[in-house]
Amino acid sequence: MAAGPRARGGEVDLIVRDRDGTLVFVEVRVRRTRGHGGAAASITAAKQQRVRLAARHFLQSAASPPPCRFDVVVIDGDDLEWIHAAFTDDG
Repeated sequence: MAAGPRARGGEVDLIVRDRDGTLVFVEVRVRRTRGHGGAAASITAAKQQRVRLAARHFLQSAASPPPCRFDVVVIDGDDLEWIHAAFTDDG
């Protein structure tokens, strides 16, 4: 599976547009088990910052950037959860 757009220091797994026009940058994390906090625990502040940097790089070419959101999809074994607005771009 190919990675999404890359920027110096980061990449975005998926970029999708929500029905309301919001551009959604999605980080996908997979763990076989929930041990050590599971997939959600792997979304550290440093990882969030790398996703933010990649998103900013992606948006540089947009004349008028749309509203944006950062979501996370966590997969622990057979369980999948999509977390809307998991973090913001204030970091």
